[in-house]
Amino acid sequence: MRLAGFALLSLCGLALAGCGVRTDLKPAPGHLLPKPPYGRADPRTSGELLSVAPQSRPGYDVELLLKSDVRTDDPFDLPPQ
Repeated sequence: MRLAGFALLSLCGLALAGCGVRTDLKPAPGHLLPKPPYGRADPRTSGELLSVAPQSRPGYDVELLLKSDVRTDDPFDLPPQ
């Protein structure tokens, strides 16, 4: 029983692993790719449309804390009454 279950699980895993397509994407039938941007003659490919622009995903290496000082006493920071 365990051997049959393992064989079925292995077969499902192999079938799932083999269903990945490695070819270029194409628009669905009846649809077209978006028009090229102004000033560009040829339309963009599916790979260019799927790539992320650097402005869309900026780096987060900005240090917001410029200097570290000890806070002075605030005379208006009173406890609630």
